[in-house]
Order: sequence, then structure tokens, then C-alpha cells
Amino acid sequence: MDDITEINTKENRQLLYKYLIKMYGKEKAKELMFKHKDNLFGNNSLAYSLGKRSIVFYCLYFLQDYFVPKDDNTVRDLAPVHYDIWRELEDIFIHHTHDKQQFILPRGCAKTSIIDMALSCWLHCYRESIYTVVLANRELDAINFVEQTKIALQTPYIKNTFGELVQPRKRTVNKLELELDNDTKIQAYSSGSSVRGTSYTSSKGKNRVTCFIADDYISEADILSDESKEKKYIKWQKEVEEAGDDPVYRNGKLIKSGTKFIVLGTPLAKGDFIDSIKNDPEYKVFHKSVVPFDPDEYFENHTYWQKFKEIFFDNKRENPLQDAKEYYEANKEYMAFETIWEKYSHFELAKKYFNKKLVFMQELMCDVDNVGDSWFKSNRTMPMKEIENHTFIKTMLTIDTAGVKNKDAKRSDYFAFVVGSLADNDFKYVRQAHLRKFKEFDEYIKHVISLLKENEDITHVYIEKNTYNGLDVDAIKSEMVKHSELMKRDITFINEMQRKNKDDKISTIVDAVNNGRIIFCEERVEQSFLDQVMSFAGQRFSLHDDAADCLSEFANRIDEIEIMKNITTIPRGWLF
Repeated sequence: MDDITEINTKENRQLLYKYLIKMYGKEKAKELMFKHKDNLFGNNSLAYSLGKRSIVFYCLYFLQDYFVPKDDNTVRDLAPVHYDIWRELEDIFIHHTHDKQQFILPRGCAKTSIIDMALSCWLHCYRESIYTVVLANRELDAINFVEQTKIALQTPYIKNTFGELVQPRKRTVNKLELELDNDTKIQAYSSGSSVRGTSYTSSKGKNRVTCFIADDYISEADILSDESKEKKYIKWQKEVEEAGDDPVYRNGKLIKSGTKFIVLGTPLAKGDFIDSIKNDPEYKVFHKSVVPFDPDEYFENHTYWQKFKEIFFDNKRENPLQDAKEYYEANKEYMAFETIWEKYSHFELAKKYFNKKLVFMQELMCDVDNVGDSWFKSNRTMPMKEIENHTFIKTMLTIDTAGVKNKDAKRSDYFAFVVGSLADNDFKYVRQAHLRKFKEFDEYIKHVISLLKENEDITHVYIEKNTYNGLDVDAIKSEMVKHSELMKRDITFINEMQRKNKDDKISTIVDAVNNGRIIFCEERVEQSFLDQVMSFAGQRFSLHDDAADCLSEFANRIDEIEIMKNITTIPRGWLF
């Protein structure tokens, strides 16, 4: 009998009755409610039986503190996509329609709670999985998953029906292992760990993995090259998939289901692990984006959003972001659009679309199909006279070096030079930009000297260290001694090895260029430099990346450098 008043509540009875109707129809539901009125929610109860047949009901009742809004929590209403996910899981684990499933979902869609945690709790409450392995990218993610699942399994609703499953004094319970008192186990691994040969032994015998769940299994390091992408996918095929069991049939009847494989995440690049699984015919794919329409077509043809964009990128305004937000608030009834979940703010989504489109397409639309196209779609130029009327806060020279006397002159890298400034309107101006190939090292040094002379407000010079290991910096400083006008200036040199992935670095400036927050001087930025920037499509698809790389160094480093303001003296009499 149910003797806990917090369990046998009106709301819980209504929920139970609602899902009994969905499962059996109204008359059968009434009959079952009456028949089991003395044990609706306890051990072997009606709720127990229904939860085994409906993951949706299980989550809404047994895990209601996570998924049902109440006066004492901050839970959001679930979206249709979450119910769709649970029904997909029912097909896999209850109806056994297939064994391999991929969920491609946008960032912020609660996929870890909705799938990892909820599914693991259901699997182990009903012993549908004896040994579940969860694979995460980082060990911290793996630890957090185990902790979240451990807490969820101790909710009063689960304890009332399934008993005390978490008993650390009797079972193995630590940051990566969660053995339950019903002889089942959940274990988490980081992606760098090996799962080859893993198994779980209890009093009932030895078990291989019955369910693998891979959640955001890849990192940026796994997409740096075609080799690293392939390595991750091959590891999954050879190490993870081979650790499972095949289903057992007798006379056409399923006696024991095979190991289930769940892959969930957001693609990072074309051909990465998530993208490869998507194209594997053994996997059923559930793919949802943050909006159910073409964002390019929507935003580019929407009068109000185009006005928002115009305000957002107006460098003549004192605070364009605030002005754009106020415009949105005044017109949001005309700017609303459908999203996958109410959690996503129209304002924030639009801001990311306009300002960080590559990130928007990858992380929120889950679309990497256009990687390989030119990254930069437009640029903003301005006459030198108009640019030089601005007040510049700081100015620097960035240099991307190359070798001299190259045998293959056509394919050899260029030296790239950018003289750029950050203005008091928070826009960045490329006041001068060159591409050069030098036959002699001295030609390179002389070119730097001429740029320093020509641009008297340069206070910092960044030169990547990889090519000359600092010899060029020493040569520039030695040459500066010969020029009295340069010796009077306090110029700081930044000479560092470049170890960052270029694609990652250049991707940070794409939206700023496309939207005109980085502005190019019409007269002093060479067309060859701008053409090379505009043709960049990622390292793999671009013959040269020198201009884009040098431009990204300027745009990112100008924010970091600090300028000491001159101290102005005041009349002594002002102090009295």
C-alpha cells in the first residue's frame, strides 16, 4: 500500500490515469486504477508496471523533480522534442526496433539530462541494462554524470517503488562507478580511456556491456586533421562496438537483446565522429536544429531583423548593442519565430546568427555541410580620410612571417603585414595591409622599418616566432637604432610561438568581418591581401591562409594589449 502522502497525491494519480488512458484506453484505465487502488505507486505497483512500458511516464513521474515545473523548482516546461526523444528511446529499449541510435541536437537542449540521466535511471531500475557504460569527452563530464544519476536514483518516488538502490556501504560507488543494489552497474569513462575488455561481475555472474552511451564524445583535438577525425571513428568501431554482444533469438523470438549504442552530440566539423556516425547506415538518426527553417532565408528577408542588424553594426552609435536590444523589445511581437524549446531567446539567437554565424550554424543548427565554402561573405571598406578621422585607442602591427628564397614561389607562403587600430567606437580598422614575398631576409627587415616610420602611433608589434625563432626581432631592433625617430618611441615587441589551430583562430573573426565590425582602408589595404582573406575556406581548402591568419592575430591581440596613458602635470596652485 502507498502510505506516503507526498507520493499518493492528486497530481500523481492524475498523471498515472492520463498515461494509462494513452496506453490502454479510458475503460481499461479506470479498471486498472480501481483494481490497484491500494498499490498505485509502491513496490510492484501500477506505476511500476506502467513505467516499464512507457519511458515518458517514467520520466514524468519518477523523475518529476527534474522534468515537471512546480512551485518549489525552476524547471522549464518540456518541449515536443523531448517527448519525441523519449519515444525514440522506447522504440530502442522497449520495442527493440533497432540497436543503434544517434541524437544530433543543438547546444542547450538538455540532452544529457533527457537522455543520459533519464535513460540510465530507467534502464537500471528495471534491470533492462545490467552494465551501462557512458563515454564523455572529459573526465569531469564523466564524474558529473555519475553524480547526477546517483542523486536522481535517490528521489523519493524511485525509493518508494524500487527501494534503496544506491548503497555505498554495500556496493562500489565512487566518482566514476555506480553499482546498484539490484546487481547492475553504471560506469563512466573519459574519451581518452580504453573500454576494451570491460565487464561487470556480480553475484549473478559476469556481464559484458549491455548499453553504451556516448555524450559529446569528441573535442577540438579530434578534428584538427583528417587523421584525427578518422582515428576517433575507428576507435569507436574497433574498441567500443566490438565490446558489445549480439542479440539472441530462439525460434524467431528475441530471448536476449543485443548491446545498444546511443551516440548524442553536436557536430564540430565535416567528417568528424558525429558526422561519420550520421552517415553510418546501421544508425537511426534523430536530427533537430534550434529552428525548423532556413535561418539565412528568414533573417535576410525579414524587415525587422534587417533593421536590427543595421542598428547592431552601426559604428556611429555610442552603444549599438543596447540600441538594437531596445529596438527588439519595442518590436518583438513582429520578430518572434519558432524555436525547438522556449528556453532559447529570440534576441540571443539572432545576435549569435548575425555576429557569430559559424558558431550558430554548427552548435545550434548542427550543420557542418558548408564547411569548405568561403568563410568570408562580405567586407566593409572605407576611405582613408574617413577612417583617419576616428579617435584610435591603440594601434599595432602584426606580422605573419614566411621563408625567403623558396624553390616553389607559387605555392610558398607570403609574409603578411597588418597595421590596425581599435577606435573609441569599439570598431577595429585595418589601416594598412600588405602581402609580400622577399628574396632576402634584409628586405623583410627594411619593410618592417618602413611601416613603423609610416605609422607613428604603432605601440606594439606582434611577430610569430615559428619561422625565425626571434632572430628577426633582434634584427629589427638593431635596425631601429639607426633611425633616431624610431629610437624615441616606446615600441613593445611580442614574439611568440604559434601553436593554436589556425582554423579555430580565424573562425573567431569571420562574423566581425562579414558584419563590418572590422573595416578596411580603401587606399592602403592591398587588393591581393583582401582577396586572400575573402577566398579563405579553411586550411584544408585554401592554398594560402597568411592574410586571414595575420588579420585574426590583429583582431584578437589588439583587445589584449594595454596602453599606459601619459601623466599630465597640473599647476601646483590647484592643490591648495
